[in-house]
Amino acid sequence: MANVDKPAGSFCWVELATTDQSAAKAFYTSLFGWTVTDYPMGASGAYSMFRLHERDAAAGYTLGKDQLARGTPVHWSLYIAVDNADEATKKATQAGATIIMPPSDVMNAGRMAVIHDPTGAVFSVWEAKDNQGIGVSGENGSLCWADLSTGDPASGAKFYSTLFGWEITRAPNDPSGYLHIKNGEHFIGGIPPAEHRDPQWGSHWLIYFLVADVAATAAKAAQLGARTLMPAQDMAGVGTWAILADPQGAVFAIFKSAR
Repeated sequence: MANVDKPAGSFCWVELATTDQSAAKAFYTSLFGWTVTDYPMGASGAYSMFRLHERDAAAGYTLGKDQLARGTPVHWSLYIAVDNADEATKKATQAGATIIMPPSDVMNAGRMAVIHDPTGAVFSVWEAKDNQGIGVSGENGSLCWADLSTGDPASGAKFYSTLFGWEITRAPNDPSGYLHIKNGEHFIGGIPPAEHRDPQWGSHWLIYFLVADVAATAAKAAQLGARTLMPAQDMAGVGTWAILADPQGAVFAIFKSAR
């Protein structure tokens, strides 16, 4: 089991916003073997910390009335590590983003902001203080990848490479048009070609969790009330993946590497 080093530009946290927190906890603990620790948030309910082998893997909370009134859907959100949340937010604005929530402190854990990128996808930046974020990698049930699904991959690539210094390129001899995201020495995600996405879906980040068997996990998810949006598919030399929606509608992907 690996500790997770989270330099600036890395994916450092994933968070579920749901309408039925108790049901979501039951679903994900059954599916991924997570355990849950709830932290009271006063009138806002509790913040559920999902743990894998006693290390933080993800979290979840219940959407507030104000969020529901604005039409915020059930979703998984992605956090990206930065050295300075205020500077990153200013830089994002200069690059064409809209700020949904300006930088603010999360007690002593860190400082964050929520940003709407120029293509329409939402993400958060995280300046760690006491909480670095995800504490486990390479284990089934842990975050392993994220894709930016957008109708304008070129604009997305330009924005994120400007903001985080990512190297975003096509793999040699790959005719698919898929763009690989490299942060420092590590490949962390990608941007699929626009023609491979459903235009009815707005731009978004799709997160991937590692599993031992994609077909079996998808089948178990269905038994637990999930919908299969894309059945298990093989990518030669890469791995197998599927896209699911949990019982409340939050979309995520599962993946098993071929290597």
